[in-house]
Amino acid sequence: MSGSHRHLTSGDRLRMTMIPPSPFSAQVNVDVRIAWQGTIGGGDSRVVFELHAGGAATGTLLRTQVYPSGLAAGSLVQFRIPGTALLGHDKLTVTARSDDGTILEVIPIEVLDLETPSTNRLDGAFVGFYHWSETEGRLWNAELKTFEEPDWRELVRAQKELDMNIIVLQESFRNEEYVSRHKIPEQGYRGRAYYPSRLFPGRMEIRTADPIEAVLAEADELGMSVFVPVGMYAWFDFTPGSLQWHKDVADELWERYGHHRSFYGWYVSEEVHGHLGDKEADKENLLAFFEEFSSHCRQLSPEKPVMLAPNCHWIRGESERYRFLLRNLDIICPFGFHRMPAWDQSGEEAADMLQALCSEAGAHLWLDLEAFLFTPDMALSPRPLEQIVTDFRRFPHFEKVVCYQFPGIFNAPWASKKPGGPDTVRLFKEYRQYMREIEGRHSLPAHS
Repeated sequence: MSGSHRHLTSGDRLRMTMIPPSPFSAQVNVDVRIAWQGTIGGGDSRVVFELHAGGAATGTLLRTQVYPSGLAAGSLVQFRIPGTALLGHDKLTVTARSDDGTILEVIPIEVLDLETPSTNRLDGAFVGFYHWSETEGRLWNAELKTFEEPDWRELVRAQKELDMNIIVLQESFRNEEYVSRHKIPEQGYRGRAYYPSRLFPGRMEIRTADPIEAVLAEADELGMSVFVPVGMYAWFDFTPGSLQWHKDVADELWERYGHHRSFYGWYVSEEVHGHLGDKEADKENLLAFFEEFSSHCRQLSPEKPVMLAPNCHWIRGESERYRFLLRNLDIICPFGFHRMPAWDQSGEEAADMLQALCSEAGAHLWLDLEAFLFTPDMALSPRPLEQIVTDFRRFPHFEKVVCYQFPGIFNAPWASKKPGGPDTVRLFKEYRQYMREIEGRHSLPAHS
């Protein structure tokens, strides 16, 4: 989350990102990132950064960093602090002092006094503008196609009502192709965009011309955090051709949406199996992809994290590759822990293994919790709340829990459109009541 900005000079602006975003448990390690547009200091003019829990004058000084010869444009300043150091405070304050003056930046925070890294809640949700499978999306795709800009804004407000303050947009393009089975290098990319892309002419046949803009604009007003998606090139495809496509699309997305306060990070849509690829070449392509793609994103926005959502199956034996991957990936958000294959390790064992690897690499481990079940004909429908809560208890070590997904699974009773039908409203109400109970809070809107 970003606080208020004060310009040091007309060319200097500070951008800040906190991983994880507030609210968070006191049991997590917080990663505070500060990026600069323009320069501060220079020559013999040093820059001193201070991070305070609370106010700069009245709070507790946590960290200091000194740059003796100024700070160049595009530089990244990073602080890592234990969440326990922030208990009892409602803000973080960063000051940057040089001969040119002082910049003060404030980030509101809410630190939860919990015994586990997990907040025991759904911290956010994936948002797909249209489900890739007509079978799985049968109960809601037709209505999602009719959504207009006000409907997407309503959906964001519905998430906010449940304190799901993180939005992971699923895709910026739809292209139902798979690695090693397509002919994109020979025939060109034929995917269809969810926004007015200048790179590719194809457009998804949905009513809203730019749902990405609608979501970001509403999230700006509500103080929410949005991952902007780069994909889909082709499922599980991290080849050099896919890498170049992702870099080009990231450039366009940053140019088009980078001004939004809610633009929190980058999400790579392709996903991957827990073993990181069926073939050795696929695994090596994946590692090379994130080494270069993450570097490219840091040139655009040094402070914004890059996230991937693999499943968690068959990860044993891949520790060395994960160590390399996590050096170039800020957040890993795996799914499927509650449905491990019978011949695999348990979900708890997989979670422990990934947490150890993330802790070693300084990466962040989030949970992609499946809030759906399959009907007999393989359509997605809302999962019972008690099963969702069971996952909170089984997997308490993830610093954020982001469910798949909000559209078609949750609907506010007051929403103008309710893709997925009455069961989605029931889950919304039940989860809203759960939130009231765990927080002792009665201020959530009581729509009927």
